[in-house]
Amino acid sequence: MSTIMTESRTLVSERLAAELRDDILCGALVPGSRLGEMALAERFAVSRGPVRAALGLLSEAGIVQIVPNSGARVRIIGRSDARALYQVRTALEAEAATLAASNAGRHAAPRFRQLLDQHGAQIAAHPEGAYLQASSDRDFHVVIAELSGNPLILRYLTRELYPQLSLLRVKHRNVTGRGAVALKEHERIAAAIIDGDGEIAGLLMRRHIRNSWTALEMQLSQTEQEDETRT
Repeated sequence: MSTIMTESRTLVSERLAAELRDDILCGALVPGSRLGEMALAERFAVSRGPVRAALGLLSEAGIVQIVPNSGARVRIIGRSDARALYQVRTALEAEAATLAASNAGRHAAPRFRQLLDQHGAQIAAHPEGAYLQASSDRDFHVVIAELSGNPLILRYLTRELYPQLSLLRVKHRNVTGRGAVALKEHERIAAAIIDGDGEIAGLLMRRHIRNSWTALEMQLSQTEQEDETRT
């Protein structure tokens, strides 16, 4: 009986965490938003226990910050933390691209072609927009992590790193036209993986993420300047 109740509470907490995560990553709850336990308990018609556990899960994922005696808020990621995230991303995704070239090679060609065709259509419809990725199975970077054959790389990227990067994108829009440039970079990376050239694939991935960071850093710097002006 006790075990069943514990499992039930765990499932409730995980469901609440998933719903709140969706609200945060779609921008319904922006960085800095307060996440009061009482208000959330009323919203979801549960006790405060599952809410507290759900917030703990989101804190572990790096998208919620819990401050003692202050409560929980949607995390605001500053430039220093963002730089650290991108350093880790560069190392892991470059290695994933190298491994994908060895493990998948030409077998990955149909999957990349379908994926890049979808993204090309998005860019054609919105040439000045961002490189949109609606779900994990359509996400170029997730595909490469899967093709790497390394479950640890895949798990860390999808469960910890990517949610934090998505949180950054909620507050900082992509630079105009970056989507079209990113698509071309993706096409070159895919070609290197299909050719089985792990060294070039890893190098191109490093360059791609460096370009992404440069674009984001401009946005972070601008936001910091605007915040300083307001104060």
